[in-house]
Order: sequence, then C-alpha cells, then structure tokens
Amino acid sequence: MSTLLHSASTSSPSFSQITTPRFAPITRISLRNGVRCKAIEAVNLENGRPSASEFLVSGSGNAIPRYVVAPNTRIQDLVNRNDTRLRIFSGTANPALAQEIACYLGLELGKTKIKRFADGEIYVQLQESVRGCDVFLVQPTCPPANENLMELLIMIDACRRASAKNITAVIPYFGYARADRKTQGRESIAAKLVANLITEAGANRVLACDLHSGQSMGYFDIPVDHVYGQSVILDYLASKTICSDDLVVVSPDVGGVARARAFAKKLSDAPLAIVDKRRHGHNVAEVMNLIGDVRGKVAVMVDDMIDTAGTIAKGAALLHQEGAREVYACTTHAVFSPPAIERLSSGLFQEVIITNTIPVTEQNYFPQLTVLSVANLLGETVWRVHDDCSVSSIFL
Repeated sequence: MSTLLHSASTSSPSFSQITTPRFAPITRISLRNGVRCKAIEAVNLENGRPSASEFLVSGSGNAIPRYVVAPNTRIQDLVNRNDTRLRIFSGTANPALAQEIACYLGLELGKTKIKRFADGEIYVQLQESVRGCDVFLVQPTCPPANENLMELLIMIDACRRASAKNITAVIPYFGYARADRKTQGRESIAAKLVANLITEAGANRVLACDLHSGQSMGYFDIPVDHVYGQSVILDYLASKTICSDDLVVVSPDVGGVARARAFAKKLSDAPLAIVDKRRHGHNVAEVMNLIGDVRGKVAVMVDDMIDTAGTIAKGAALLHQEGAREVYACTTHAVFSPPAIERLSSGLFQEVIITNTIPVTEQNYFPQLTVLSVANLLGETVWRVHDDCSVSSIFL
C-alpha cells in the first residue's frame, strides 16, 4: 500500500516478524465505466529525493511520478475522462497528492481556475462539465487552514451549482479537528462548526484520513468514510527487519492510547508504553513520567499529527532517559509549525516517518525525515466509493 516518496535517512534498523494487513492494488476494469486502477512500484531516490527518471510527463505538461502507474503503462493509456462519470478535482492545498490519486485511478485531474483577488477573496471556476458526475474534491485544510477551508467550500458550491450528481470532499487532513469538545467554559466546538459548513455548502459525502478523534465523524450529517493512513506506515515498518521482541510502541499521551494499542497489535502485538503528559497551555506540553518498560528496546512513538513537536520531542527525551535504544516517530499528519523542525532534527529520533496528507516544503526536510504517500490508499477508497464497494475491507 505504501509508496516511499522521500527518505533522507541514511541507515536505519529494520523490523522483522511484523504482521500487518498488506493491500496490493491490482489492475482491474469496471464494466460500468472502464476506469482502471494501476499497479505501483517503489521509487528510486537520489539524495533523499525522487530522481528525474522517476517522472513521466503527461499531455498537459505535468510531471507525474512513475510509481503511480504500472511499469508498462504510458500516459497515453489513461482512460478518456469523457468516458466516465468519475471526476477528480484539486484545490491549491496539495495538488501533488491529488495528481497521484488521479493517476492511480487512470484519470487526469479535472481543470479548474482558482485565483485570489487583490482583497484576498477566492474565485473558483470549473473548466469542464460535471453535470451528472460523481465528483471528488481533494483539499486538505492544512495551513493556511482558513484559506484552504474557504477554498474547499467554494469548490463544493461551484460543483453543486454545476449540477454534479454527487460531491465528495476528500480531506486528507481535517483542520480544526482538535477543537472537538469543550475543555473549559465559553469555548467553541469548531470541529462541529466546520462540519456544518461543509455540509451546508453542498457536499454529499466526506472522505477523511486519520481524524484526530473518532467522534468527529458524528459531527457530520452526511456519510463519512474514515480511512487510516497509519496502515501505510505499518507497511513501511513491515519492510524492516528488527526482531519484534525488541519493539515497544509508545503513546505520547493518554489520549492516544487506543491508537497506539491498535498500532501495537499489528506489530506482532508489541508491548505498549505511555507517556504521562501534563499540558499547561495550547502547544505547550510537559512530560511527567513514563508508564511501561522501554529499557534496551526500539521505541516507536505513534501519533496522528505533529504540530510544534513539543509533545513528541519531550517524550523522546524521556524515552532515552529511561534507556530506550532507539526512538522512531510515526505520524500521519505533518503540520510542522515552528519550532518543529529544530526539535525533530535535534538527534532524538532515529527516523521520523510521516505521510504526504500535508505537503512538506523544501525547507522542512531534514536527514531523519521519511515521507510516505497515501495516494494509493485514498485512490482505492475513491474507487470503492464511486463503485459502491466496501471501504472497510481495505483494512482487513
């Protein structure tokens, strides 16, 4: 399932005897619309970046990663978009991921015109017909969160007014998900507000990846397909060869115990440790103590996102103090607000493994960073939603 995009780590130990549900997409054809899902293969890297030979050039001049199409497939073999009712459009937040999803499905991205006026207002125009089509809009609400959210709402409205049959908001990273409950008096529950905005804009369905908390799905009055990007990370860890007896999965806080326990179960039922964290303010964390034994073990810290990296960095420092041999950080969403890069590249981590739900800027790369692609996972989910197939069976 996972495809390695960027890896700047020079040497890292590997894991063996890891059991994980592996999903291998195969080429297939739906008799209903003729869209083909392409097989994929690994990427050749040069200094932690994909080499020039790893890209194909489409008819529109876009550079497309070679790993999202089969080795014997060329761009000319892509399905004519006029022959299908499936349409993929991208906002400006993460067009590279949207392009990979489209290539996985054997499609090209739909044409849109998106611009900002001088006063900051957003203009969206679809430049092809979507009447009666099943439309998927790929737009994470990553920083700048408010602009990307507003752009998504306007794109949904444009599709609704263009008579799209179904509109699915593909939100790889759902911003405001942390504001999912009231912890103090007179606070807003912004996650519910954003869910209402997306629904009222005209979306018929939401496809989200690793929501901060599961209850956020209940904030939507429309169907929500929730996929787990950590399955991509599990596939990557499964390619390594350290004995599973040396592993311990660590939750950086009490709230992530359920996530870490599920992760540990798929790593040969590895033992679990918990960092007890006391937070004194937003984006400020203080580690108090460790529950569990990590001495002489390889600690794998699991979280859904890294923002300022305060929690995970202080947790890693505590793990080293408690005798952990090596520390890995695994997260789906790399928000990377300052000073995250300084903390993550300080030598506390053997490897920091993230996905591309949020695009990583060039200045945020550092030697220990590994970026995995969730394009195959999201592309397969889009296909199954469009083809009325089971989504949960991907993770069995």
